[in-house]
Amino acid sequence: MKAAVIHSPGVITCDTVDDPIIKDSHDIILKVTSTAICGSDLHLFSGGIPQARPMVLGHEFMGIVEEVGQRITNLKVGDRVVVPFPVSCGSCFFCQHDLPTACEHSNPDHYGPEGGILTEKGGALFGYSDLYGGYDGGQAQYVRVPYAHVGPRKVPDHLTDEQVLFLTDIFPTGYTECYGAS
Repeated sequence: MKAAVIHSPGVITCDTVDDPIIKDSHDIILKVTSTAICGSDLHLFSGGIPQARPMVLGHEFMGIVEEVGQRITNLKVGDRVVVPFPVSCGSCFFCQHDLPTACEHSNPDHYGPEGGILTEKGGALFGYSDLYGGYDGGQAQYVRVPYAHVGPRKVPDHLTDEQVLFLTDIFPTGYTECYGAS
């Protein structure tokens, strides 16, 4: 498949990469129908957030479910979904308290409360470096969505991609910033 891959600061190319596969029974494979570029992608592009290996970018995407893991009961092949930017398990303390960006299980290699420069980050984010889980993002033809029983939301047929794509990151981040400031 084709994907936007960051190789090093300032170097993003459209590459042919392996198709994603189901790795866990709670995964889905999504055919991406719409994606957006986030200002956060510029942190990787500038080198402000380090990334040592090539990675598919993007945490603003939506699409059609192509394949489902054995334990997925809330989605089926053909469903159109929007995918929130954090990867969250749905069962840890933070997920149970509606704080998915602090998920304790989605970023096991770099999770921690201190928030150091290269360690102790929060939960995982799609396409946003190994420090934040190392999950490939959605600036690709297809993407693996882990914990798909938690994050993806079905999109009604009468809404276009352009009407709901902002629900991936743009709206939640803006809402959180405004809500947190009040």
